[in-house]
Amino acid sequence: MSVRRLVGHEMRSLHSLGLWVLRRRHAVPEGALAVPYTGPQTAMMYGLLFVSLVETVMLALLVPWPVVHGVLLVLDVYGVVFVLALHASCVTRPHVVDADGALRIRYGGRFDLRIPADAVTGARVERRFPEGGPVLLGADGVLDLVVGGQTTVTVELAGPVEFVRPLGKRGRARAVRFHADDPGAAAAALTRGRRAPSPNQDPRGPA
Repeated sequence: MSVRRLVGHEMRSLHSLGLWVLRRRHAVPEGALAVPYTGPQTAMMYGLLFVSLVETVMLALLVPWPVVHGVLLVLDVYGVVFVLALHASCVTRPHVVDADGALRIRYGGRFDLRIPADAVTGARVERRFPEGGPVLLGADGVLDLVVGGQTTVTVELAGPVEFVRPLGKRGRARAVRFHADDPGAAAAALTRGRRAPSPNQDPRGPA
């Protein structure tokens, strides 16, 4: 199951590389707010890319055996494509706040959590620096989706929501924290959506 999920992650990343070249985004509806989150990791990604390119050139100059050189070249090229595809998947798959306040939190093609508008009870800008991996569930039931070692938006929920970790393990969170490059805009959009009348509600109120 984990292998299948990893292959799925890779395929989505490669698809995102094509979207990145075409300057398109994945699943951002008209009227929704796209919330980028790649700011803290962009320099690191390009640093990894530079190191991979230097390694490829150095090995091409130093390895004298054609077969070994060919294998290493394939691995190095794959490494370069992997880094580019991972960054592209994060750029083309931003978080999304729908017009009604529904929230979709993503990390590239590896994490995807949809939270209905009626499940969001509040949102605020709050910068935190959790320690650990990118997907953390604390003992208090708060889910942190960390980018570059930080989160900047806290979302309060009406009740626990279920999420799926990158390798398939499930969990439940009573609140969510994630990173947004513009946390103020994300929190404001969630607040506006929460206050907006539903499509079946008369905006004038009861008669």
